[in-house]
Amino acid sequence: MDVLIANNEPKAKTFLKEIKGKKPLFICTIATTETGKIPGLSAAGANPDFTDFTPPADAELLLLGKCKSIQGVPITPDGIPTPALVTTSALHLAEIPVLIVNGGVKVRPQVPYIELGGNSGRDIRTGDSVDNVEEVIERAKILGEQLAKVTDYLVIGESIPGGTTTALGVLSALGVNAEGKVSSTLPENPHGLKVDVVKAGLKTAGEKFGSLSNNPIKAVSCVGDPMMPALAGLVIGASKKSPVLMAGGTQMTAVLAVINALDSEALRNVAVGTTRWVAKDKSSDICGIINQFCDVPVLAADLDFSSSMYSGLRVYETGLVKEGVGAGGASLAAMSKLGDSVTKQTLLKEIENNYALLMTQK
Repeated sequence: MDVLIANNEPKAKTFLKEIKGKKPLFICTIATTETGKIPGLSAAGANPDFTDFTPPADAELLLLGKCKSIQGVPITPDGIPTPALVTTSALHLAEIPVLIVNGGVKVRPQVPYIELGGNSGRDIRTGDSVDNVEEVIERAKILGEQLAKVTDYLVIGESIPGGTTTALGVLSALGVNAEGKVSSTLPENPHGLKVDVVKAGLKTAGEKFGSLSNNPIKAVSCVGDPMMPALAGLVIGASKKSPVLMAGGTQMTAVLAVINALDSEALRNVAVGTTRWVAKDKSSDICGIINQFCDVPVLAADLDFSSSMYSGLRVYETGLVKEGVGAGGASLAAMSKLGDSVTKQTLLKEIENNYALLMTQK
């Protein structure tokens, strides 16, 4: 299998063995935050206001193979396609079913989704960024428990522009040192800007580094985003019954830290599934964040677009985008389900076919 182990090899191998040949359910948790509109923070969407449309468009792409909320496909300002293209291709290849869960978006997707009662997030510089954190976690726990009964394991991804900045916010509030360690959709990681935004948010909230280490609910309320309570609740609810693969990059470390503070037992049956681009990223350190508070294994799909016929895909190799919409975890799940019949080459071929189809829809 084209899988790299980035963290805790013994537990990673056990997890891979447990999900081998099994049938997963893929969940994409969508949300938006005004933090994603701060200029220079995110490459999700052609301009900052467009970020409201990225999560619903990603959800539509996963379920319909095309977008309804926007024309064409969600792209970065440089014309790079959303990682949802990778996810869609992997899920389609392995016939993995998909559910959309709304953590809190401004623009509703034009496909069926499960509602948890959250709202879109405010700018974390207000120090009061997320509503209903506790209620959303509780509802998501119930959902996670029920979904775990109908499938072998869950793969849970996210779509939220600006999510690595809110991740830094929550990690900092919980006392986890993540400055210079969260990743970015941009090739030049704006670490300084992220730190300034987080410090401003903590200051407005009357908090400082580590001051909310025993209050994860308040940490998310002050400087988090609405994806976090939804995803954390799903994992806590599901992991008691089945394995859970958290599909994402450094955003998942903040969700892990929240779960660890709420119910550390829930992490016994959990792994993070990401892409090689995140695992090998020189400008971030996913394992360095996780190892400060838990021993959850990190797996990476060894995707390689360097030989692609499309420049929009080859550019992933330069450090743009890297991960999102559960691209790494979905690829891992497809490989685990079908074994050697899904390789990085067969995945690339499927991604190219879907990319060509989407580009004609523009």
